[in-house]
Amino acid sequence: MDMGRESRWEKDAMTVEIVFALVTAAMLAGLIFAVAWTLALTLDLSGSAERYVLAGGALLGTATGVWRLVRVLLRFDKQRRLGR
Repeated sequence: MDMGRESRWEKDAMTVEIVFALVTAAMLAGLIFAVAWTLALTLDLSGSAERYVLAGGALLGTATGVWRLVRVLLRFDKQRRLGR
């Protein structure tokens, strides 16, 4: 057996982990944006204030989604290197 190549099971595990990371990151980003949108609607903000709240929610949601994606993939890589 070639020790430099990954088995089919390892490739499948990587694919599942990547999809999990993407889905959870997108859901977290969407949730944060939805909270900002709800806040803007609930407080009945004016035009520019509403845009700033929504832009802040989009920025915070994107940053949190990227953080989640990187965190999950780094954790998976660390566990894979340890042989778990």
